[in-house]
Amino acid sequence: MNRLAIAGCFTIACMACAAADEAAIRAAVGKSLPLLERSSVTALEERPNCFTCHHTGLPLMAVVTARERGFAVDEDNLKAQLKFTANFLAKNRANYLIGKGQGGQAFTAGSALWALEHGGWSPDATTEAVIEYLLTYQKELDHWKPQSIRPPSEESPFSNTFVALESLDTFGTAAQRERIAKRTAQVRSWLIRTPAKNTEDRVFRLWSLVVAAAGTDAIRQAAQDLLQTRRDDGGWSQLDGMVTDAYATGTALVALHRAGGLSTTDPSYQLGLQWLMRNQLADGSWHVRSRSKPIQSYFESGYPHGKDQFISITAACWATTALALAVPSQP
Repeated sequence: MNRLAIAGCFTIACMACAAADEAAIRAAVGKSLPLLERSSVTALEERPNCFTCHHTGLPLMAVVTARERGFAVDEDNLKAQLKFTANFLAKNRANYLIGKGQGGQAFTAGSALWALEHGGWSPDATTEAVIEYLLTYQKELDHWKPQSIRPPSEESPFSNTFVALESLDTFGTAAQRERIAKRTAQVRSWLIRTPAKNTEDRVFRLWSLVVAAAGTDAIRQAAQDLLQTRRDDGGWSQLDGMVTDAYATGTALVALHRAGGLSTTDPSYQLGLQWLMRNQLADGSWHVRSRSKPIQSYFESGYPHGKDQFISITAACWATTALALAVPSQP
């Protein structure tokens, strides 16, 4: 898709003000990465049987994106996280083949496959079994809905639908392609006719429309809908009545660039980067307050902010990815 031009009203002077310095971006990413990596190591030690998006899946996204742009990362931990994710799915392979998932159902299974995709994992017997499960689970619906309501990540039917669709597209086998195409067409119709209600919806509706090949017009309009909700301070909020935060801002920027075609040099993207850098704390973290009711036992992962640490590290993964995307790729 062509670069979005919604922000064309910016003057040249304003565009110059919004431009983020590469050295400052690199410094912000460099402060964040060690926290993400150390916390992901601790999470494996504390929860050796539990894959989580916030401590395994999304840190993989941030670390891989940063590595592609020349940042030094903990390669041993990267490999350990990928192996852990693959083993987590493999342990449930028999259940997947009979249409049963694990805790978190499609969202967890799809997120784990998306994590493997970030790490360049090749399709195998386990990923094939997970795809069978995703084709069967909630097949009576025209999308995938969350098993539990844990905002913001596990609240939206669009986020659940995206990780399922992305998994089908990435790991589906030749023998599964006909059923995948039929399921995707069904979901595509739902995506086109169903409006988004908040930032999480807008972000993952945009991603999903791209994966479902919904057409340029639908994708462009979804990107505009998300971009137009940017606040005057440069960032996004999860809900209309909430303050700007790193989670909403990070997810919006990454989706607008990777799914919506927005250049990282666009003034709107640059203003979002400026917000993230202004609001990064001295220790390299971002603090986002949780609005989910806990359903799992609390543990200390080493990421700051106490009982807000799970949403805070989730936000940091998206924020770090958004910042790293603005740095040129390196071989």
